[in-house]
Amino acid sequence: MGTRGRATGLAAGIVADALLGDPRRGHPVAGFGAVAARLERRMHRDAVAPGVAYTALLVGGTVAAGALAEAAARRAGGRRETVLRAGLTAVATWAVLGGTSLVAEGAALADALDAGDVAAARARIPHLCARDPQLLDPDGMARAGTESLAENTSDAVVGPLVWGAVAGIPGLLGYRAVNTLDAMVGYRSARHARFGWASARLDDLANLAPARVTAMITVVVAPLVGGSPATALRAWRRDAAGHPSPNAGPVEASAAGALGLRLGGPTVYSHGTEDRPSLGDGHPPRIADLHRVARLSRLVAGAAGLLAVAAAAVLGGGAARRHGR
Repeated sequence: MGTRGRATGLAAGIVADALLGDPRRGHPVAGFGAVAARLERRMHRDAVAPGVAYTALLVGGTVAAGALAEAAARRAGGRRETVLRAGLTAVATWAVLGGTSLVAEGAALADALDAGDVAAARARIPHLCARDPQLLDPDGMARAGTESLAENTSDAVVGPLVWGAVAGIPGLLGYRAVNTLDAMVGYRSARHARFGWASARLDDLANLAPARVTAMITVVVAPLVGGSPATALRAWRRDAAGHPSPNAGPVEASAAGALGLRLGGPTVYSHGTEDRPSLGDGHPPRIADLHRVARLSRLVAGAAGLLAVAAAAVLGGGAARRHGR
């Protein structure tokens, strides 16, 4: 499969997300979620096998759609192939990236808490995470927002870019499909404990590399948020393994170290309470820390964008040389 135009398309999609954020209406990810929800109601059984079929059907279909788009570009040939591939990659990248909207939600939560408007702050929590906002006080919402911004920077930005750089449009669309299904059925609720197993495990696999790329970038940019690379790296190496998620652990631990915070503790979801281990050595997140983690998220996203475009350009150049182009 050719890679010409991939780097240009990724760069254009990153710029589109930065300038425009998510589409206000007709978001492709929302459309995928609606289809997935209807299919879940039809296919759900309290068993692993139906969940495997559900995940394979939705993720496989999405990856196939991306492969068809790349095949259409390849059939165009020559310069038209490069232009078409770049355009399709740009649209796909814009559709699956969520960094600008993520930071905007974090800023809205911070503004509401700064103003002492607890009701408005609680209304913002569902846009960031699955915790019950009615059970959170302002400090609890600050912690929820901080942890969500840190983790979702990997899910909403770095993950799509890593897969887009390596696998083009199928990688972009497939990753977003996997991540969306994990958010929908991957939680350990009574309904999805078995049915959602495949989606949750596939999401774990898809995020193994992106989570560690996110943590590495966080270590490097720590001084830009008033932190220390050594402290961020120490928190990652010491604390990440204690987190129940193999991928949220490195991301949240490195962010805690970079920001000088202590994350973790009892975490209340709709399906129950999870007691998370402590990550980092500092104080628990406060309202002011939401602004700092938003800055960290922007820095990590920017660095990941540059790395993804560079990686796609290198891969594209290598492919062109192999084919004598």
